[in-house]
Amino acid sequence: MKKLILLAIAGIVVLLLVVFGSGLFDLYRLQQYVTASAEAYQADGGAWPHVTDVCMGCHGVKGNSLNQGYPSLAAQPAPYVAAQLHNFASGQRANPAMGPLAMALSEAEIKLLSDHFSKQTASENRFFEPDSRLRARGEQLVAGGSCVACHGARLIGHDQFPRLAGQGYDYILEQLNAFAAGARTESSGTMKSIATAMSTEDREAIANYLASLNPGKK
Repeated sequence: MKKLILLAIAGIVVLLLVVFGSGLFDLYRLQQYVTASAEAYQADGGAWPHVTDVCMGCHGVKGNSLNQGYPSLAAQPAPYVAAQLHNFASGQRANPAMGPLAMALSEAEIKLLSDHFSKQTASENRFFEPDSRLRARGEQLVAGGSCVACHGARLIGHDQFPRLAGQGYDYILEQLNAFAAGARTESSGTMKSIATAMSTEDREAIANYLASLNPGKK
């Protein structure tokens, strides 16, 4: 009798595996994926939530923005990110969203954010299609303006100078216009002088060119 019961149970198990085996395996794989993701998240900055999580909505996963109007933070030099957060917090650089956020950050959190984004890999701006005429003009202006002297040979930034390659078109153009109008400043005054000397079309051309550059391409 016991053997019959055991055989019946074994038969039911086999039947369940035949009917639901694929689904159970998929469930197992999902559970493994969730576990691995949770462990990776924990290793990347401790328990939930991370300070960096709040940045994701505008600046994208790991700092690679999908919106032309929001800057990508991935691979931005840590000193530059830290300086801009301090500028937002002090009101030297005005932004209705970033101002309050920066003011709420401690020095330790600013360092954490700066270091975190500086270590991320910058992605190509895949959602921008440059105007070929403006891009060519922008390339000439960038070369003639010696932008590489401050922003590096590949325009990926260093120290206090930001990465320009692959940034959002709308963001770059907005910043050039802000420097030209005096709405954004920096200590040397160089960017105001450069932006003021440009025509509106020149600024559009430079934004076209910079947005089209692949920051990961050597």
